[in-house]
Order: sequence, then C-alpha cells, then structure tokens
Amino acid sequence: MPAHMIDLAFALEGGALPREHRQLLADALEAALPWLAGLTGAGIHRLNVSAGGGPQALLSGRTRLTLRVPRERAADAAALAGAELDIGAGRLRVGAAQPRELLPYSALYAHLVAADDTDELVFAQAVERELQALVVSCRAICGRHQVTEGGALHGFSLMLDGLSAAHSLRVLEAGLGPHRRLGCGLFVPHKSSVAVGTPA
Repeated sequence: MPAHMIDLAFALEGGALPREHRQLLADALEAALPWLAGLTGAGIHRLNVSAGGGPQALLSGRTRLTLRVPRERAADAAALAGAELDIGAGRLRVGAAQPRELLPYSALYAHLVAADDTDELVFAQAVERELQALVVSCRAICGRHQVTEGGALHGFSLMLDGLSAAHSLRVLEAGLGPHRRLGCGLFVPHKSSVAVGTPA
C-alpha cells in the first residue's frame, strides 16, 4: 500500500529572499492555501538556498518548494501552481507540482528537529521517547545544534539508521518534534542509504 502522506515538489522562480525565511514562507503558503495551517501531519520542507552568512540568500534554479500532505489533499495542494508568494522583500513564482512518493530507506535524515533545550543529551532523550511512542527501533545520531529565525527556533540535525521498511515509513509519515510548518522534523532518505523494500 502507498504511504498515507505524499510530497509535492513545485518548481520555483525567484531571485533573493531573506536567509531566515521559514516563518515568512509558512505565512505566505497558508495565505494561499488556508486549509494547510490546520492540517494534521502536513509540513513544509526547508528551501535549499545559497550558503553564507548574509541576510539575503540566493535561490538556485534547481530549488523546489516541497509540501508534505495527506494523499487525499494532494490535488488541493497542487492548485498552488501559478501562485506568487511574497517572502519578505523577495517574491517566488510557483510552477507545476511533481508528486514524490515516500519510500522506506534504512537511513533517514532531518536537517532540523526542533528542541526545547539546547542540551544534546536532553534532546536525545526526547527523541528516544518519541521513537518509543511510534514503536520505532533504530539508531539515532544527533548532528550539530542550529539556531535560526532570529533565535526563535533551534534544534539539531538528526539521522536515524537501521530502520526496517515499516519503521522507516512510520517516521516519514509522522516526523519528530514540533513545527512541521517551519520545516522541522521532516525526514528524507539519507544519501548513503539504500531502500529496504516495500513497507509491511
């Protein structure tokens, strides 16, 4: 059976946008798709922008705006194509959507899982509790601490390794931690991992 959730990757056109744009992006998307704000499990993947420390970031032509939504709302989300989003002083033009199925991999990675505490041990314990609640068994590898959105949002990158197919899909659909609308707790296959088969 296919996953309950699905990713929709939209082509984007635009120049520069604020480097710290997670909240601005969420607000713009929820203005364009009002139902998105209250949709359980939905998330907005972070935008891949140019590296650097300045206040502005350049958008690559290969950057995609990716939404994770329940499968039954995919057609509603695809209606975003053609919209223009004001992201601070920047503007993004949204192109067509390409659906991407969630596939189980033995290792998954989240760029940022939001944390209530800056202590890595406290974070690791919170992650373990969430994994236990999901009945997921794996090895959790904590990455670097990150702070963004003017200090309002912080957490750690996280890799989960040794996942079975069923557990991998469970993490992909549920995520970890809060703030999905800000791109937190959303997992993707780790580049060095391999698929572990059809979910049970």
